[in-house]
Amino acid sequence: MNRVRAIEINIDDEDDDFEDDELDFDDEEFDFEGDYVEIYEPEEEERVYAVRPNKTQIKKEIAGIADLAEELAGLAPNQIKSFELPEIIETAILQVATMPLKGARKRQLKYITAGLRKLDLTAIQEKLARLKSKSAHAVREHHLAERWRDKLVVDTGNGLLTELLDQYPHADSQQIRQLQRNAKKEATSGKPPKSARLLYKYLKTLFEESSHHDTDTELDFDVDAELDAEPDSDEI
Repeated sequence: MNRVRAIEINIDDEDDDFEDDELDFDDEEFDFEGDYVEIYEPEEEERVYAVRPNKTQIKKEIAGIADLAEELAGLAPNQIKSFELPEIIETAILQVATMPLKGARKRQLKYITAGLRKLDLTAIQEKLARLKSKSAHAVREHHLAERWRDKLVVDTGNGLLTELLDQYPHADSQQIRQLQRNAKKEATSGKPPKSARLLYKYLKTLFEESSHHDTDTELDFDVDAELDAEPDSDEI
């Protein structure tokens, strides 16, 4: 775009022989009267360069979103719904979770990937990371409860129980000792492992509470209520 600056110059009709350098221009502010002389001052044109998309980067991003779609499809229906995705994408994910590993499933995942590319994925990725972390903790606590249960059932002394109470001082030693004693009786008499199951449930609750750093609160675990909820078996 060219900018036009108009300058008023007082030209003396009687004397056309004047020198340009005799005119005193003061910082583009002119107070002359007379004819107009137009001075064109071209501005520097702004150039815009198009940046070509990096195909390798685009493919990498699409592959990452496709992995995200696959992970979402592997979640339970209630977990999928907790993401509050657009209805059309949520329905597609719920459908693909039941599809066999064939062409139709691949096409459905591509459709989901295309839909996810239009969304802000930050919140989705953060929520998925929390779910995965929670799931990993649940698996760890499950195996930890199993190991402690098995060791307590075969322990012939009080050494393991003392070690457990040292690590988890908020645990109810009386409930654990009662379940441990009854589980041992069930094992030696060949009865159904009712108390062993309850011991596992108590330990898993103990470890879950500990992982949440809620060690000052008494565990919400009632042995008598759990016994009533267990399937009928021989008395312990």
